Amino acid sequence: MQHYLDLNHDSGVASYEIGHEFIRVQFRKNSRVYTYSYASAGVQHVENMKQLAQYGDGLNAYINRYTRWLYLK
Repeated sequence: MQHYLDLNHDSGVASYEIGHEFIRVQFRKNSRVYTYSYASAGVQHVENMKQLAQYGDGLNAYINRYTRWLYLK
């Protein structure tokens, strides 16, 4: 897992891992890792989340708005 930069210091995201067809996200208040895949969340959402993770800002807000319940169960 890679540390999430969190440029504004206001995110619930602690770390992430990017794969070819997925992104895994770990939040600060929960040690559980959530996997968002092409199959569960859709290609465009996963690619958007990858970009936000690498940029270091906006990932938590994006998840809350668009993909909150679309992780692999």
